[in-house]
Amino acid sequence: MKSQATFEIEDKYMAPFFVKQKISIEKGDGVFVWDEEGTRYIDFTSGWGVTCIGHAQPVITEAIVEQSKKILQNPNSGLTYSPARAELISSLMKVLPSHLTHVFFSNSGAEANDAAIKLARKVTNRLDVISTHQSFHGRTISTASATGQASHREKFNPLMPNYRFVIYGDLDDLEQALDENVAAFIIEPIQGEGGVHIPSEKYLKEAERLCNENGTLLIADEVQTGFCRTGPMFVTGAMGIKVDFLTMAKGIAGGFPFGGFAMSEKVASRLEIGDHGGTFCGNPMGCAVAHAVITYLVDNDVSANVEHMGRICLEIMGQWKEKYPNIIKDIRGKGLLLLIEFADSEIARKVSDECLGRKLFVRQTQGNGIRVFPALNIKAEELNEGLEIMQTAIESVI
Repeated sequence: MKSQATFEIEDKYMAPFFVKQKISIEKGDGVFVWDEEGTRYIDFTSGWGVTCIGHAQPVITEAIVEQSKKILQNPNSGLTYSPARAELISSLMKVLPSHLTHVFFSNSGAEANDAAIKLARKVTNRLDVISTHQSFHGRTISTASATGQASHREKFNPLMPNYRFVIYGDLDDLEQALDENVAAFIIEPIQGEGGVHIPSEKYLKEAERLCNENGTLLIADEVQTGFCRTGPMFVTGAMGIKVDFLTMAKGIAGGFPFGGFAMSEKVASRLEIGDHGGTFCGNPMGCAVAHAVITYLVDNDVSANVEHMGRICLEIMGQWKEKYPNIIKDIRGKGLLLLIEFADSEIARKVSDECLGRKLFVRQTQGNGIRVFPALNIKAEELNEGLEIMQTAIESVI
């Protein structure tokens, strides 16, 4: 078996951070991937939300090839100008909420969140940051400290100080926590890794008001929800919520490691040279890919496809809930960020394993959930093929 050599090398030398599935993926095309033996699978995880326009997407390949012929990294990095960076900034200014007038780039969502927190403290001259229970903001020590899940925090003590947590969606809890020491409130407009929890529109709008009244900056972590994952380009933008920072990654570059954050004029006017930086702060290669992805999303009206496919998913999954009430507790989500909540984690594990055995990748989340978040340009026949596998997997464990 060709995959065996890959298994042996990774098992011997890779850090022991994952329980690996014994599948070695060699190539992909759209929502499909193939292992080294040529077996085809459907990917309903889109590489954990990053391959937003599919695997081996031609517009990404072309952008990489063309930019690689020019330059990958500028001399003196961010101290020199880049036409690729300027082109990306121009495309972002067309899709970002209009009040977010300045951007900076990073390598990941964790870096973007880390920077937003750091800069919020500088701008406000305050120390405390409020986050929510069940949130996920990254794996750096700072963003792990901001993550509202004990499993991601407690084994890394001592954590960074000055973080507090409130109940997601609870305005009274937030209002009580806000005081003169709070620099920022960081929130996912829809919690992703934490279990696809969706707050009311009132909650997010009132959170904006409370933060403004308290002199606290509002950081929207749209690392997972951004770039049409739930339908609109950004959740907070579609709702008209004026955040101070908006962090981005995952779908911004379709699988190429890239991230960034946008900020308001009010925030940018209080920052100075040297307040932040980074070796790869918008390297030409990443910028070229991100520009190609954003252009594809806009030109192909991917937002409309996400909303249509999301409705199909919720309708079909809703039928599962009615048909299998003893094992399915809830179906929730928006666009193509969806979760099936099962009665317990053992059922979810069995369904996940059955899906994989039937050549479908899904993601078990928070123990008893299975998260479904395929490529945003998925076609109806591809979606139905995957959903049929899921239903068969569910029926097999009843």
